[in-house]
Amino acid sequence: MMGSMVIDLNADLGEGFGIWRLGDDLALLDVVTSANVACGFHAGDPVTIRRTCAAAVDRGVAIGAQVSYRDLAHFGRREMDVEPEELCAEVLYQLAAVDGIARAMGGRVSYVKPHGALYNRICRDKTQAAAVIDAVADYDPGLPVLTLPGSVVHEVAAAEGVPTVSEAFADRAYTPEGMLVSRREPGAVIHDVGQVAARARQMAVEGSVTAADGSSVPISARSICVHGDTPDAVRLAQAVRDTLLDAGVVLQAFG
Repeated sequence: MMGSMVIDLNADLGEGFGIWRLGDDLALLDVVTSANVACGFHAGDPVTIRRTCAAAVDRGVAIGAQVSYRDLAHFGRREMDVEPEELCAEVLYQLAAVDGIARAMGGRVSYVKPHGALYNRICRDKTQAAAVIDAVADYDPGLPVLTLPGSVVHEVAAAEGVPTVSEAFADRAYTPEGMLVSRREPGAVIHDVGQVAARARQMAVEGSVTAADGSSVPISARSICVHGDTPDAVRLAQAVRDTLLDAGVVLQAFG
């Protein structure tokens, strides 16, 4: 029954840096159920992290640590070869920092979501996936890691007793294999509000997504992501929320 479906709606937040601001975090926090907070390696700074965590706590929004490669210049969207020990330590550093600030604000980090190129890399690279999972296991093996359905992260995490949660992307194009179309390709990010909302409903209600070639790809997700750095992000996220609620979906954080 549609009324029994439960979906988390997450967005990337806290991605400003210094005097530079990206997106409307406060408005998005009124829409989403989970906030992926930038940890300072691809975006974010201590003040931004503190403000975002405080606002999330005020609204009852779950806080996730959005860990990344150390890549401020390219917003964490450049794939990097990092030694496993170094990558593990850098993920642990980011996770501990954001969780510490979140706790000072009266909340806590309740899940981990890798960002950008790191997210995509560990979907297929067991070595880097293991480095990320090792960091989570060292800090708190009970923290779920948000990843794509079918990614190698699920297998690697299960071996270490770390839970995983599958997510889908309402505003990203998919390959017929169920992976995300590279941002280097045209049409990789979908900006049409109606189309994005319809895709979110299809993901939640029908358990599928229409790939870039028009084929239907089965997809099972507990969480749906809407990016906070796209034009009209707030309007788009609100449309997704309204459409899911209209479909009888219960919006609730998993963390």
